[in-house]
Amino acid sequence: MAPSSTRPTSRDVAHAAGVSQAAVSLVLGDKWRGRVSQATAERVRRAAEELGYRPNLAARNLRLGRTRTVLLVVPALTTEFFAGVYTGAARVAAEHGFGLVLYPSPEGIGPARNPFASAQAALDGVIASSMAADALTAIRGDQLPLVMLDSDPAGSPGAATVNLDIADGVRQVADHLLGLGHRRFLHLAADVASWTFEVRAGELSTRVGTVPGTSVRTARAPISIEGARAVTEAALSAPGPRPTALVCDDDKLAAGAYKALRRLGLRVPDDVSVTGVDDLALATAIDPELTTVRLDAELFGERGMHALLAVLEGRTPAGGDIPVELVVRGSTAPPGTP
Repeated sequence: MAPSSTRPTSRDVAHAAGVSQAAVSLVLGDKWRGRVSQATAERVRRAAEELGYRPNLAARNLRLGRTRTVLLVVPALTTEFFAGVYTGAARVAAEHGFGLVLYPSPEGIGPARNPFASAQAALDGVIASSMAADALTAIRGDQLPLVMLDSDPAGSPGAATVNLDIADGVRQVADHLLGLGHRRFLHLAADVASWTFEVRAGELSTRVGTVPGTSVRTARAPISIEGARAVTEAALSAPGPRPTALVCDDDKLAAGAYKALRRLGLRVPDDVSVTGVDDLALATAIDPELTTVRLDAELFGERGMHALLAVLEGRTPAGGDIPVELVVRGSTAPPGTP
């Protein structure tokens, strides 16, 4: 049959799939689970694809009273991690007919100027990193359907939280270093008031503390290479036994630590082992390549958007933290002879 010159309608899809228009609406609106079978859903999707059917979003928005726009609030885009979060969230948003607006909080923390005359009129919901939570007040985002990323589930302002299993990542780092024989640790901690960094500090202290004869010193640094370099240099120049392992809250801090160690005439990993978190491109650009915790930023963004869709539809979002993985490279080795 020759293709029609007019735009296909949901009625055409229903006819081609042998189902009702209501079933087509449920499937293409992703509300079919528990109402129609998986086989029917696949048949509707296949018919829609073959016909080239696209829903009339403008008409649907008028019926729903929605703008179908979501705001993603993140710290300033100084690493590719949050670009990955955006990519994953935007992919899921597009699949469901939503647009995603990216809003980086200036300097990564603190209040931010309201980018909308009225956020509540312009947005259906917000996904926000806890590192940029202060920006929510300025944009009145905390009065909208809200999903928090990297946030304490017990104290989150959001209707749902989505977290990476960062505690397990720190446990993997600690177990790796303890297994190599390290007992003196320096924690290069991000100087940012955020739940995710509190978890890292707590887990490192707890896990290392289970082994007799260990110690953990903490030095706080801004998340910048030069800031990390200066703080590391000062910490390692302090009196007392030198740490043999440097645990960094992220890869950028680790890169700064590398510079400090080089200036002090120390070698990685012969004199000091170094670990990071994120597995950014930077982790394999430095030499030796960095042992770090790989975080799936795109999956993080996808899960955040799926959670917000569930909140908007009155469903319970999927639970469970996103697994993380320790990637062992050349920056860690058994401690050298003191």
